[in-house]
Amino acid sequence: MATASEFTPKLWVKGDLNAFFGFGTNILVNVLTITGLLHFVLQLPDGIVFGRILPATGLMLFLSTFYYAWLAWRLAKQTGRTDVAALPSGTSVPHMFVVIFVIMLPILLKTKDPTRAWEAGLTWVFVQSFVLMIGGFIGPAVRRITPRAALLGSLAGISITFISLRPAAQMFQTPDIGLVCFALILASWFGGVRYFKGIPGGLVAILVGAVIAWGSTLLGFGFGGMTVKGVTDSFSNFGFSIPFPAIGHVFHGFEYLAVILVTAIPFGIYDLVEAMDNVESAAAAGDSFPTTRVLTADGVISLIGCLMGNPFILAVYIGHPGWKAMGGRIGYSAATGIMIILLTWLGIVPVILALVPVIAILPILLYIGMLIGSQAFQETPKSHAPAIVLALIPQIAAWGKTQIDGALGAAGTDAATLGMAKLAGTGVLYSGLASLGGGATLAGIILGSIAVCVVERQLERGALFSLAGAVFTFFGLIHSEAIGIGQSPFVASSYLGIAIVLYACAKLATIEPKAAEDSHGHSKMETAAAE
Repeated sequence: MATASEFTPKLWVKGDLNAFFGFGTNILVNVLTITGLLHFVLQLPDGIVFGRILPATGLMLFLSTFYYAWLAWRLAKQTGRTDVAALPSGTSVPHMFVVIFVIMLPILLKTKDPTRAWEAGLTWVFVQSFVLMIGGFIGPAVRRITPRAALLGSLAGISITFISLRPAAQMFQTPDIGLVCFALILASWFGGVRYFKGIPGGLVAILVGAVIAWGSTLLGFGFGGMTVKGVTDSFSNFGFSIPFPAIGHVFHGFEYLAVILVTAIPFGIYDLVEAMDNVESAAAAGDSFPTTRVLTADGVISLIGCLMGNPFILAVYIGHPGWKAMGGRIGYSAATGIMIILLTWLGIVPVILALVPVIAILPILLYIGMLIGSQAFQETPKSHAPAIVLALIPQIAAWGKTQIDGALGAAGTDAATLGMAKLAGTGVLYSGLASLGGGATLAGIILGSIAVCVVERQLERGALFSLAGAVFTFFGLIHSEAIGIGQSPFVASSYLGIAIVLYACAKLATIEPKAAEDSHGHSKMETAAAE
């Protein structure tokens, strides 16, 4: 038997094909979404979208997927294991919307200059990249002291809200395609169904969705949104484009630095925390990657993409256990990088956007959300389940607030104009949602950590997490929409109150010992009753 030092991991295994179609289509959905936002919302010229931004985005994704494939190969080589799966990575989905709607669109509306809007987006990523690189050196320590239930619970909140709910809603808007494709994916990836000649379930779903969409077009229903004119028009952007430096554009965007810092720093911290969550998720699935390498790599590769013209931040994705469960190992990540660089450099993205209905791809995101949401409960002790629920609540609040903001914006108003009292009178507790959902990822981790400490009878440690919550709140990192001194003072003082209560209980109260649990996280009493 070969030792770990003699072992050479395989770069491609059979399961990589299935994971490639799943992960590759996930990345493709995001690239198509980016293209739609740039082209239809910002209405940027084709020269910027297809000649500058997409080629730079493709380069960034190529570098990240190859780096994480190498990191997986290295771990497999060191351990002698054949089941190591690469971390999935790509453009951060929440940040795609933030940089478009919070940074680029307001500047475009103000200046009427698409180039300046693009430059502001580049500067936003530039600042975030350094937040990630610096955070990479403190991330491991944070991960060591933070309970797994808190990390995975906050991640579950993201998966249920921002990852799952939108695709689910879109699927039910076009159920003829969305639900059929979802059934095909569930049958394959959860039910073990093998399709004809082993064709991957993700590819089957996309092909069936395209057939239904184009069939409806031919029959005159058109619920897939496919048109022949859309396909012919898409070929106008077909051609070879490679990225080239945009350093001057990056520094031109510094004129908007004051606006950029308001969101770049807190969202950089959000990326830092989310990456730690996802590294923890991979560790729970059996693959322990070095946190510092992951966080600094995200920052460095984002910086390279930014300097070449890409205004979107890189992030390690949730979903590692899902791609691993499909059989993905090392090759699926590298293959995705090759695919995406070809699509973006050859101008094929607009052609795909015209041929394949996005609704056929969205069920894959819902599948990943289901898997990650369930992992938080499966990979932690049963007694920590209440802490997981508490950790995901801030994400639900943040998602609810975005829905209200979107609805009010469509009506030409906002919450401040309408009035908090009027909203509260109709049962919409907007100010509460805004406070609870501010800095949702970090807030979920703090609340979940406090709850785990209470469950484990570690009340003094819980008091320390409460003090951390008070500090974070005071400076606007959580329970606030802006960084600053004295943000949300009443919430900050409430965290201090929690710290006092827990510390006093630890020193003065009589505490019943926690019931012992078996290896599955069940209490010994529950196990005995079941037997």
